Order: sequence, then structure tokens, then C-alpha cells
Amino acid sequence: MTTFVPHLRKESLKFSDFGFGPELMEGIEAMGFETPTPIQQQAIPAILEGRDIIGSAQTGTGKTAAFLLPVIQQIVASKKPNKTRALVIVPTRELAMQIDQQMEGFSYFTPVTSIAVYGGGDGSLFAREKKALIEGAEVVICTPGRMIAHLLNTYVNFDGVETLILDEADRMLDMGFHDDIMKIIKHLPGKRQNLMFAATMPDEIRKLARKVLHDPLEINIAVSKPVEKVLQVAYPVYETQKLPLTVHLLKGRDLKSVIVFCSTKLSAKNLGRQLKREGLLAQDIHSDLDQKTREEIMLQFRNRKLHVLVATDLLSRGIDVDNIELIINYDVPHEGEDYIHRIGRTARAESDGIAITLISEEEQYKFARIERLLEKPVTKSTVPPDFGDTPEYDPSRRRGGGSRGGRPGGRSGGRGGKPGGKSGRPGGRPGGRPGGRPGGRGGKPGGKSGRPGGRGGKPSGTKQ
Repeated sequence: MTTFVPHLRKESLKFSDFGFGPELMEGIEAMGFETPTPIQQQAIPAILEGRDIIGSAQTGTGKTAAFLLPVIQQIVASKKPNKTRALVIVPTRELAMQIDQQMEGFSYFTPVTSIAVYGGGDGSLFAREKKALIEGAEVVICTPGRMIAHLLNTYVNFDGVETLILDEADRMLDMGFHDDIMKIIKHLPGKRQNLMFAATMPDEIRKLARKVLHDPLEINIAVSKPVEKVLQVAYPVYETQKLPLTVHLLKGRDLKSVIVFCSTKLSAKNLGRQLKREGLLAQDIHSDLDQKTREEIMLQFRNRKLHVLVATDLLSRGIDVDNIELIINYDVPHEGEDYIHRIGRTARAESDGIAITLISEEEQYKFARIERLLEKPVTKSTVPPDFGDTPEYDPSRRRGGGSRGGRPGGRSGGRGGKPGGKSGRPGGRPGGRPGGRPGGRGGKPGGKSGRPGGRGGKPSGTKQ
């Protein structure tokens, strides 16, 4: 593998420098994209050259546009008959919908069709996916299990696929999708372009890359570390103090967009119920809910009708919401990568964010491992005096659970980590984006049937 260095000058690079056609440029401008991010600067020229890529980039860096834009351009330029030309495989429904939303925005003024294929819907959704696959939606974005269900039938034809994209490949392997991915690949032409993106590069990812990619360019934008704009704070507490502390952090503050992460569905359900009892506009979201319910919850959260979303790790990479003000890790995640992706939901684009982690005695050793990954300690803050004593933060003593200790005399960090309000935080994006397409276009020119439904306006709130 070789590391790609772009030929273009980064400081003055614009999307028009990539040679995109006018239809695609119109979509880019309508989506509000102005300056390419580092991953876009490096990946787009290489993809347009036809190279295979393995890219490492943390969440929020713009990698979705980095692979969608050149793929759309290649399809528009080739002018081939309707066939599936690009297949994007992702780990979760939420990520599939997020990518499809960006796909629709970028390709709106082009004749390129797309479909998102994911489980959790009713029979009508499966039938609509089947129709799009038969008629040849040119870009298919899918989860592995749902695509396997379609492939068990004879109507799927991937003979025209020229580009395979594996997004968040590390997450897919963690979720046990290796065999499903390889089954899907068996249905693709042997000669194709392969693009793989992951936040981390463990040995399993490199083994998969050797199986799938051909002489790939390796692009490393960032190691698995949170962006500097995230203020990270931790509270060492007893397990019984977590709920009252969470309520204390949320009540009486003008916070409109908060995500609280739990490690299990049961924990998320219980916490969501407790926060609602405290009068907070809160809702839990997890895989036990059907897809329609989850979409309704996310819509309410995006529209600020819900202020607090209680989620599990399964959703940490699939939540794409602007201006998340605060992340609370109610449970310490099992892996450092999950911590990175949880707190990566805030401080997206130009905004700042706060991430607070509640550490029980039993979780101190796990959090110490996360700090080693971060290569620096996270500031430890103290709870208000009326909460009583809290455990000393000493991970070396807590590996097996440890014993309770009193409050140490000199806890570092003081109370500086508590979010004291929203001073200086902008109330919204200046000016906003236009609410719809000029002219109120109701559908894609040419009437291709690959898109479910009609398009009444530009997708709002889509981020790089």
C-alpha cells in the first residue's frame, strides 16, 4: 500500500477543481458544500483516477462526500444504460439512510438514480427495493443482511457494478458481517474499483483489504482520536450517583440537543424512562424499536421537539444531527473506538462540543484504557457537595471492582467540566439553508424509478 499525496494545492482547492460536471456542481452548491475537507482533497482525485483506496478517517471528516461525488461523476460521464454501477455496504440502517440522503442531495440535478436497502420496514419497503434493484438503480446503499435477503432471489443483477464501497468496515467486522460481505462480493464482477473506509485499522481490516482491494492507496487523515474542539470531562462516581448526576447536568439548562449513550438496550430503556419522569423531553432509541418508530424519534430530535436522545452504541455512528451540544457517556464504553465515535457526534464541522463521562468504580480500568488510546488523561471533575462522597479515581486498584474510597483531598480539574449553560454557543446556523429546490421540483428529470417517493425539496441539515 502506498500513501496518496494530492497533486492539487490544498490551500486554494475548490470542488470545481476536480472537474465535476455542471449538474453535479449544482447539487454540491445547493447542499452548501464550499471547501473540500482533507479526506475529500486526497480521496476524490484518486477515485477519479480509478485507484483502489483504503482510507482511515474519523467521523465528521467528510468521507461520505469523498466517495459519493467521484462515483456520481463517473456514472454521469460514462452514459451507460441503466444498471447498478456502484454498491455501498454499511453496518447500520441509520448510516444507510444518512448516506442516501447525501446521495439524493448531490445527484438531484443529475439523472443518476439510487436506492437505500435496509431491514426493519414492512413488505411494501421490500417490494420497493426489489423494483429498484430490478430496474437498475445506479447506486445501491445497503446493509449486509438485507442485501443477502435480496440476493437469495434471482432478480438481483450486479454484473454492471464498477465500484464497491465498504464504509465503516471496522464496525461491520465488529458486528460479525465478514461472511455476509464476502457472499455479496461473490455476486460482483471481478474487475471493479474497491474503496474501503474505516475509523480504525486493526489487523482484521488489513486482512480484509488484502482479500478485496488491489494495490490500494492508503489515505490516513486522522488516527482514532477525538477532534480537539471536544471538551472532555469525567466524573468518578458510584453507580447509584449516575442517575441523579445526569438529571443535575440536564435540568434547568437551556440544552436543546443532547445525546446520552448507554452500553445496553436495557440501560437505555430504563434511563429514558427515568429522564421523562423528571420532566425532560427525552426518548430512548435502540434496535428493539421498529424502523418507522426510530425514524420518527430521529425526526423529532432533529427538529428539537426532543431535547435528549438516549442511545446505544449501535447508533453511535449512524446519528447525523447538527449542533449536538452535549454528549453524556452514562456507561463507559467497552472499547476506545466506541468512545471516539460516541463523542464524535458533537463538535461536528465548525461547532464546539462537550463530552462528559460518568465512571463507576467497576469502570475505572476501562476508562484508563481509553485514556491510553487518547494518549492523555481526561479532566476529572467533582460532583456538588450534596451528592456525598465519591470514589477516588485509581484504575490500578479498580480492575477487579475495588473497594470504596472517600473523596480525595485534591481532585484535579475542579468543577470546571460541568456545562454551566450555553454562553457563546450560537443558537443556530447563520442564515440557514434554503428550504427547498428552486422551482419546487417534484422528481428527478427523466422519471427514473430508482428513487422511492418523490423529492419535494433539498434534504436539510446534511453535513460533510
